[in-house]
Amino acid sequence: MFIMVTSASLIITISSIMMMISSILSKKTFIDREKSSPFECGFDPKSSPRLPFSLQFFLIALIFLIFDVEIALLIPLISILKMSKIFFFWNISFFFIIILILGLYHEWNQGALEWAI
Repeated sequence: MFIMVTSASLIITISSIMMMISSILSKKTFIDREKSSPFECGFDPKSSPRLPFSLQFFLIALIFLIFDVEIALLIPLISILKMSKIFFFWNISFFFIIILILGLYHEWNQGALEWAI
């Protein structure tokens, strides 16, 4: 038990020292306006270097990620079928799919799935 406590404290100490060293070394000592601005043939930029970001595209991507993760959660249900009783399997599967459909309906009802603004 003593060896585990000693090794755990040694690991925590070494990782803390490494985090402090990396934090100190990663700090920039000065911020230069010329170095932080985009380079455009030596002249000041005519327009903003950033393109306008579509919030609608971001929402669609976020919804896709949420439903993609939920579909990945459905995959283990296939292997659970062999180990569980069929009644419990269908109840759990039905409940999970109903939650997915209600979430999709809510997003559709809120207008998050429409491309036209």
